[in-house]
Amino acid sequence: MPILLGAALEYQSLKSAEPRLLNQVPDALDRPVRWVHSSEVLDIAPLLSGGELLLSGGQALAGVTAERQAGYVRELAARGIAALALETGPALPEVPSAMLEVAEAAGLPVIELRRVVPFVGVMQEINSLLVSESVEHLQRGDQASHAMAAELAHGSGLDQLLTVLAEKTNASARLVSPSGVTLGAAGTFGDDGHLTTVDVPVRGVLAARLELQVPDDGDTGLARVAGERSVDILGLALLQRMPPGLKELAGIELMRAINSGSQPWQLQQLGPASGFLVGGDVAAVVIRSAGAGHMRPAVDALLRECVPHSASYANNAELIALASLGAGAATRSVLMEALRALDVPTGSVVAVGPTGRGIADAPWSLAEARRALELDPKGRGVVDADTVAVELLAAESLDPATREGFVQRQLGAVVEHDRVKKSELMRTLAVWLDTGCNTAQAARELHLERQSMHHRLQRIFELCGGDPRGSGRLAALHLATRLARL
Repeated sequence: MPILLGAALEYQSLKSAEPRLLNQVPDALDRPVRWVHSSEVLDIAPLLSGGELLLSGGQALAGVTAERQAGYVRELAARGIAALALETGPALPEVPSAMLEVAEAAGLPVIELRRVVPFVGVMQEINSLLVSESVEHLQRGDQASHAMAAELAHGSGLDQLLTVLAEKTNASARLVSPSGVTLGAAGTFGDDGHLTTVDVPVRGVLAARLELQVPDDGDTGLARVAGERSVDILGLALLQRMPPGLKELAGIELMRAINSGSQPWQLQQLGPASGFLVGGDVAAVVIRSAGAGHMRPAVDALLRECVPHSASYANNAELIALASLGAGAATRSVLMEALRALDVPTGSVVAVGPTGRGIADAPWSLAEARRALELDPKGRGVVDADTVAVELLAAESLDPATREGFVQRQLGAVVEHDRVKKSELMRTLAVWLDTGCNTAQAARELHLERQSMHHRLQRIFELCGGDPRGSGRLAALHLATRLARL
């Protein structure tokens, strides 16, 4: 049987930290713990697979905004970890109440560790027991996959394969397509028990989801391991039942080639085979999300509506796609608007690369989309690589000292005023320049009265040598505000 969270808190190495459950999550202490892990990295969620008890000293959380703290717990909850245990002390005197509320709403138990304990000792004690159990699970999981392989070799279908898996794990099993259609099932699903899900990819593409419902007295750890070990067998069965067409396979190979930066001649061979014109305009899309694979059907449907042709590929926590732009900039604008309306999991970031003039430019568009995400890692809306082209060029071609020197020469007095007075003149100037020196529009975007906007601009002009309009300095000042963002 797996170690439950309540039992894990009673082990001496963890009990000495005086753990205390801080929020009300139903059956929190009955959650199975698959592994104990420690990390101060805030972007750890994509590296977790669910069931972990995550230990953190809280130093990183103490230094970020309430919005980032909320995003952190939402991302962990989405990964299905067992609980988050935070050490309170000088760095984090108490766990923020707003963060606890978000965690409770997301179904993530948060535990306060009121005394300092060596996390290594906690992991050694509990994980050693889990390893012993895991070895048994792996052996039994392999037995299940071998039995399923034998059934497949004798021509059995999905229902028969799932029956074998259900018998070996004492669970109900079903295979569901990304659109929610049941492809095969064994056993009866009810309201009781624990549900374990495992993605089943075929040639790198999410093809189905395996669902295993384990009774309350069953072994969820075994079900997960056996499900993971059966993925390849189920993938082969799906290929026999629904073999992909040559065009789809070519699209998958094209995206892999683009992702790896293959030579243009390879792309020019794969492009037409998958439906892309060699010389047609294209743009890459990048979505980074803990649920990237699950998002692929929705993204594919969006692309089918917005562009003449597309291909996509899910890899780890990233979904990449290539869109043909039949009408060039107009089609790209439609794609941008559709992506902005796309419902994505919390913590996801999206970027669209610049237009490539032919399939050979696809790797460049993809690389620029990824670089644009690095400039805006929080993903405010959909990041458009075209709107940060200046920053991308400067980051690639100018060293940090050169960029900083240019900003200081052009806008040093404004920067110093913001530092001393805690003002927002640089941001005001940047918005005003980005709107084409449209004072009314800039005031709306900054939520300022027009009179306040005029006062700010007057102060900015005094600090930087006068109104730049018509002076030839406008481009230099605008470049300085863009470089300052880096």
